[in-house]
Amino acid sequence: MTINSGSPATFRVALAQMRSGRSVAANIDSTVALVREAKAAGADYVMTPEMTSLFEADREKLFEVLAPEAEDTALAHLQELARSLGLWLHVGSLPIKASPDRAVNRSFVLAPSGAIAARYDKIHLFDVDLAGGESYRESESFQPGETAVLADLPWGRIGLSICYDVRFPALYRALAEAGASFLAVPAAFTHRTGEAHWHVLLRARAIENGCFVFAAAQGGRHDNGRETFGHSLIVDPWGRILGEGGTAPGIIIADIDPAEVVSARGRVPSLQHGRRFSVVEPSAEPRLHVIGAAP
Repeated sequence: MTINSGSPATFRVALAQMRSGRSVAANIDSTVALVREAKAAGADYVMTPEMTSLFEADREKLFEVLAPEAEDTALAHLQELARSLGLWLHVGSLPIKASPDRAVNRSFVLAPSGAIAARYDKIHLFDVDLAGGESYRESESFQPGETAVLADLPWGRIGLSICYDVRFPALYRALAEAGASFLAVPAAFTHRTGEAHWHVLLRARAIENGCFVFAAAQGGRHDNGRETFGHSLIVDPWGRILGEGGTAPGIIIADIDPAEVVSARGRVPSLQHGRRFSVVEPSAEPRLHVIGAAP
């Protein structure tokens, strides 16, 4: 656990790193324990990872336990938890039934009253084949979202995303241009892709947008056999890592000063310098251009 002291204007963020499994009840018990630990450590805002309530790759088993949002017991339990603790609880995502044969991967920002302040459905679905035989087809069970979402926290505006979204920088630029000071990336990155890209992607999203990035992650080997990367991260607008987890469940804490967003954007005002441009395709008769060659 990493704690960074700050000025009275700061707020305390806690990431709950988890290793969710196939039991919704056990996952919620783990979530409650971690959130309570974060609250005891002074957290004002707590984020859980993608697939907080259920980590199930088998489509048939997934749909056996899925429920619509209004009937989801995990969501109701977490709303009551936010209300009882009086904190902002960002549920990284829950699988929610959208139709008889499709789910959504939905994130919820819960206010201290327990009310849903914002919900976001993951836009970019993870359909990939990795070296070594790993294959994922999120679109077989889930339908993509179509809308970028922001939520207003007491300390500034947060832009919502989930996991694979992090590879699509245009989403984060749109969120930053719409006023986001913080970017949320709850995730369940595979170990293979996380080891290669997790840190650099999150730091890049922070740097290029002058935003804090909060990324609560799943970590370790799950009971369905999948291994996730962990290393939940809190990154400041200059790309510095303020807090990082390992692979075990636990909380990662840092104090956040929103004034650092203004400072970083003042030093590198790239949000003000973006320009529209056209792309010229190669001509029908391509020429070889050699640097330094005579005309």
